[in-house]
Amino acid sequence: MQRILPPAQTLPLFGVERTRAIEQRASAALPPHALVRRAGAAVARLALALAPHAQRVWIAAGPGNNGGDGLEAAAQLLAAGKAVQVTLCADASRMPDDARDALARAQAAGVSIGSVPPELDAGDIAIDALLGIGASRPPGDALAALIGRINALPCPVLAVDTPSGLDTGTGQALGDVCVRADHTLALLALKPGLFTGAGRDHAGSVWFDALEVDSADEPPDAWLVGANIVTARPRAHAQHKGSFGDVAVIGGAAGMTGAALLAARAAHAAGAGRVYLSLLDPAAPSHDPLRPELMLRRVWWKVAEETLAHTTVVCGCGGSDAVREPLPRLLATSARLVLDADALNLIATDSQLQALLRARAARQRFSVLTPHPLEAARLLESSAAAVQADRLAAARALADRFDCVVVLKGSGSVIAAPGEVARINPTGNAALATAGTGDVLAGWLGGLWAQHASDATQHGTLQVACRATFGHGAAADAAATPVLRAGDLIERLHASLSASPRGLDRSLAR
Repeated sequence: MQRILPPAQTLPLFGVERTRAIEQRASAALPPHALVRRAGAAVARLALALAPHAQRVWIAAGPGNNGGDGLEAAAQLLAAGKAVQVTLCADASRMPDDARDALARAQAAGVSIGSVPPELDAGDIAIDALLGIGASRPPGDALAALIGRINALPCPVLAVDTPSGLDTGTGQALGDVCVRADHTLALLALKPGLFTGAGRDHAGSVWFDALEVDSADEPPDAWLVGANIVTARPRAHAQHKGSFGDVAVIGGAAGMTGAALLAARAAHAAGAGRVYLSLLDPAAPSHDPLRPELMLRRVWWKVAEETLAHTTVVCGCGGSDAVREPLPRLLATSARLVLDADALNLIATDSQLQALLRARAARQRFSVLTPHPLEAARLLESSAAAVQADRLAAARALADRFDCVVVLKGSGSVIAAPGEVARINPTGNAALATAGTGDVLAGWLGGLWAQHASDATQHGTLQVACRATFGHGAAADAAATPVLRAGDLIERLHASLSASPRGLDRSLAR
């Protein structure tokens, strides 16, 4: 059993169908009921570890095999000396075979099984075993009432496999009620919905037990990005600023110059050799007093095509409609292009810009889009609610539509590329919910990408996007503050480069 966040390694994530396939293969090779007994034992072990001094354990068990896992855990917790009470919300005659066997074992062990939940204190523990990964509709009245009771408890809640009422494929609640667990023990396979959308808030700390089953032969539905994205590549003494690439940031229309300044400062902090800043506000200052190293150029995008082809460009941060002028040339010529904010909004409304964006990859010109859900919805001609309803599908659709890498920002940012298994980023928190942190991500990504210009592939672009997103979120996690100002985020990102003597320049293992 292992605690997942933050993951040390990139880990496979499996949706319902592939989890079922893993389960079926394992069950065929094992004695009857072996998996449910292993699952119950794992739940009991974790419950004892989380609340070793608990006097009472309440288990809410549902009608499926998830309920069977809870019933098996009840028998084992009773044997460990705990006062255990089970509320069974099911017709025992209609339960699947594994769950009926677990019920019989719990009854034989003397577990108290009733319909009225006990009163619990803060030192006790509750186990949610109502609904598993097979749930596909809002919980009925009886289940919803129990979920409400669970969410009102004063003690820790451990969810079995998934919080009841959560769609494990998308990370969204199936209805109006969904368990908010303090801990979730994923069994057999990790599920995408635990790590993106609302799933992160409902799952709490995620633990994993494979139940001695090897899932290596099953292709994943997504990957959870791990800390192994950072591998050592020290800078050689003989290298110079020209060795680490150039970045140009184009944005900052009137009243929004701060967005472009933040992006440029982040690119500089990431280690780009030179950073140019082309502010679109005619009244903007001619230098950055905080970072005079930045080179301000009024109309940088009019440089020679050769220069454009060797520069990583970040476009759109605070650009407003003024970014419309440089955008066509950047789309047509720039070799590496990060598109954010107003650049995305303009592309969403202009079919010619969309055609230019789609044509880039075929010409070995690569792009990264960094939309938040509303920007993604505009690009997909959809709604933010539809994007959030299935973040993985939305990110994949954007990547396929525009033949580029997409970072769909939000809780559990999704990184997608055509023909690649999507990645989910596990780092970051609501401290990033402040103005400018998205501009910092765009600039940080551009700064890292400039240092890897030689890897001119879609996969290489995906790696850089994962690396940037992981580092961006990890800096917020390390801050341990409820609000992180964008300027402070840049300094934390820059400091993270020295956390290891070899820095954060590492590559994905997958």
